[in-house]
Amino acid sequence: MPLKNSQRNYGLIARSLHWLTAALFLAAYCAVYYRHWFTESRTTENMIAFQLHLSFGITIGVVVLLRLLWRLYDSAPESEATSWWANSLARIGHLALYAVMIIMPLTGYLGTGGNTNYFFLFEIPRFQDTALFSWLVTGGLGMTFEQFEAPVDFIHKQLLGQWLAWLLIAGHALAALYHHYILQDRTLKRMTSG
Repeated sequence: MPLKNSQRNYGLIARSLHWLTAALFLAAYCAVYYRHWFTESRTTENMIAFQLHLSFGITIGVVVLLRLLWRLYDSAPESEATSWWANSLARIGHLALYAVMIIMPLTGYLGTGGNTNYFFLFEIPRFQDTALFSWLVTGGLGMTFEQFEAPVDFIHKQLLGQWLAWLLIAGHALAALYHHYILQDRTLKRMTSG
């Protein structure tokens, strides 16, 4: 399988980054829901699940950055859409997914009140302890961390995390299945078997 995309298929790098992103999102959601549904607050198990969620989130941010850089270098295969409206919907859906994949890790990091113990290997300081926070939030906006955290948490948890991300992911998966089973075109195969 070639590393780069062809006119008909995604290459190994684009496929790997796509499925890695999907697996990381699933892992981040599993960690945070495990924390909320199956652990008691402030227990060791609760904090381990939280640190895993943070670690997966930061990894998503890095992988999405790599995806964007790869996309700039290696253009996507030609669209399988047969009409302008289907092509437009696909573009809007992909842009929305990319926006969520960028905003979720960013707001997760910005609104976290504690350091990230990245997969228990090393610590990443919380945003509140950085020079950028002092310059931008405290100095520039004149806000405390608590004032800054409230809208950032709303975007991360309520707006995107509980609703929009799930709707976009479900729409993306359903569109792929629609192409595969109803239209019987190569859309899903281009990202799997080629």
